[in-house]
Amino acid sequence: MTNKELINRLSDNDSLSKAENARLLEATTDLIVEALLEGKTVQIQNFGSFEVKERKERTIIHPKTGERQTVPAKKQIMFKQNTTLKETLKNA
Repeated sequence: MTNKELINRLSDNDSLSKAENARLLEATTDLIVEALLEGKTVQIQNFGSFEVKERKERTIIHPKTGERQTVPAKKQIMFKQNTTLKETLKNA
C-alpha cells in the first residue's frame, strides 16, 4: 500500500480531508523517525514495535569468487510484531 492509497483509505473512514490525513501521516512518520534517531523504541499498541539495532562488522565469503569481504557495521531498523497482530495474520 502506498502513501496515497493509505491517505485515501483514511479519508474514506474519517471526517478529515485528504490533505489533513496526509499531514497527519507525515507528522506521525516524522515522529517515529525522530524517536528512532534518538535511540528510543517506538511501540504501537496492537501492532508492534520499532527499534534500531547495531549490526557488527563481519567478514563474508563471496559465493562466486570465494573472496573474503568485510561488511561494515551499520544500524538497522527492526520491527517486532505484537501478539495481537501475529494472531490476526495467522487466522486470516
